[in-house]
Amino acid sequence: MSRKYKFNNQEGLYFVSFAVVYWINVFTREEYFAILTDSLDYCRKNKGIEIYAWCIMPSHVHLIFRAKASNPSVLLKELKTHISKQLQKAIAEHNQESRKEWMLWLMERAGLKSSNVKHRQFWQQHNQPIELWSPALIDQKIDYIHNNPVVAGFVSEPEHWKYSSAIDYSGGKGVLEIDIA
Repeated sequence: MSRKYKFNNQEGLYFVSFAVVYWINVFTREEYFAILTDSLDYCRKNKGIEIYAWCIMPSHVHLIFRAKASNPSVLLKELKTHISKQLQKAIAEHNQESRKEWMLWLMERAGLKSSNVKHRQFWQQHNQPIELWSPALIDQKIDYIHNNPVVAGFVSEPEHWKYSSAIDYSGGKGVLEIDIA
């Protein structure tokens, strides 16, 4: 992997995206969104993650963050591992999840292809962190994150997407507290 996609500056502000294996549209139920937002909130309050912008799409997540303890890769790995376990459990136990067997089968299949996965793999392996070192780059990534649901055709205005910090940037209060708007 090139140096372009590593956490080279441990104190830096980073844009990351992480997607579910095979781009499965997992985030279609309120309880799955809640697992992710609750985990982000917990890490914000207890693990030292500073969240500046975020958006959850059906198959992936965008995040602009900084690690207070200068450990962005460790923090992101712990966050993704926790969310993965919680979501797989929720999917497996959801009585009305019509895609349960299919999603778990795909995750199992992905896990078999990876030597460092014991059972099922929820997230794709890469995050492609991009350090945000200038105000222009920060603004560009925030706009990209917030316009993702608009480009996908889910909403007509960024602040109408419930699972995004766009509402915070437009003067409202979103479902997840952010550090700087």
